[in-house]
Amino acid sequence: MKSARRNFLFIFFLVSGIIVGSLIARAVDGPGFWSWLAFGTTIGVGAVDPVVVDLSVMRLSFGFSLTMTIAHIICIGAAMLIYYTVKWR
Repeated sequence: MKSARRNFLFIFFLVSGIIVGSLIARAVDGPGFWSWLAFGTTIGVGAVDPVVVDLSVMRLSFGFSLTMTIAHIICIGAAMLIYYTVKWR
């Protein structure tokens, strides 16, 4: 039971770090001193134009993209540091 709880908390902290990093990156995007936090890139398959398979009856589109910014990396690292330093019962 403790293992399932720890796994849930790990995923919770990971997702929270991603969401907070996204919010920070969007908030500081644009001119200004903190704009370096929004510096990043998008990688993936079919990020701009997804791969399309046309089967005449149905059309399937495949695509995957991952965007990473400096704010994401800092927030994910902070969330993992908090997770590993807090003593869970």
